[in-house]
Formats: sequence, C-alpha cells, structure tokens
Amino acid sequence: MNQDNFPLAYLLTFRTYGTWHHGDPRGSVDRRFYNSFRTPKIPSSPSLIEAERSIQKFKSIILDEPMQSVVAAAIRDVCSHRGYVLRALNIRSNHGHVVVSGNAKPEKITEAFKSYSTRSLRNAGLVDTDCKIWSRHGSTRYLWKQRFVNAAIDYVLYFQGDEFPSFDEVLE
Repeated sequence: MNQDNFPLAYLLTFRTYGTWHHGDPRGSVDRRFYNSFRTPKIPSSPSLIEAERSIQKFKSIILDEPMQSVVAAAIRDVCSHRGYVLRALNIRSNHGHVVVSGNAKPEKITEAFKSYSTRSLRNAGLVDTDCKIWSRHGSTRYLWKQRFVNAAIDYVLYFQGDEFPSFDEVLE
C-alpha cells in the first residue's frame, strides 16, 4: 500500500479474555451485525453476560502489575522491531490502549502486540501455556488529523478509570 493510505496514527484497544462480555453496561458490539462506526451498541443485559460467562472455555485474565510491565515491554519491542512510532501506551488490568503510527493495517499491529505479549508473559512464567490471554480482535480507531492524535494520546495517558469519559466524549 502507498504510505498516503495510512492515517497519522491509530488508537488501538484490546481486552483480556473473559473480562468484557456482550451485554456489559460499558457497551459492546456484535460483529455478526456488521458493526459500523457510531452504530448502536448491544443493550446492557445481565442474563447475556451470565450466558457468555457460562460458555467461556478458559478463565478470565486479569493482568497484575508484573504482567502489565511485561506486556508494555513487549509492545515497545514490537514497535522497535517493526519501525512503528509508539505515541502513547497504557496497559490496564483488563485491557490495553496504544496510540501508534505505522505503515501497516491496525489489525496487523494489534495482532503483533498481542502475540509478542503472550509469548513474553509465557516466557516470564506469568501465565500458563494453555490459557487464552486476549479476546478476539479489538477496537481500531483511525486518527487522520493531528488534533485527533493529540486527543488520543491525552485519553490514553490521562483519562483512564471509571471516573473519566470515553474517547468519544473526549472528542466532543
């Protein structure tokens, strides 16, 4: 692809396995219905959450501080190795946010982050070899304007936790 076809950066968010199910009050999307940008999310549903938990094949993964450090280091290694520009990084207990620039599709970058992190966590003996660490896919936001890149960096570094707004609310 031509370099001009890539945005200035991406805001990538990926979650640990089993920590955010369809029906969660924080919102979720159903890929079966061809989720499009700004389309309605699945309504909150405790029964749907419980149904999804009951069919989980692996235990839910919560990243403690040593695990978060390993994941962050793995992401830095990916960026260094592949020539991506890491603009902001925040690894939380159940998800990670990364603002990154690179001449690659965001799905490819996210998969590299998750696979390097998985390998690093296993090599460090912090997770079992047979557990699933990451949920499928993740959120990819294309940041075409510098003001959106700046807003994403601020969001990742300074607007995390229950008391803070979502990225969409930060943009408004």
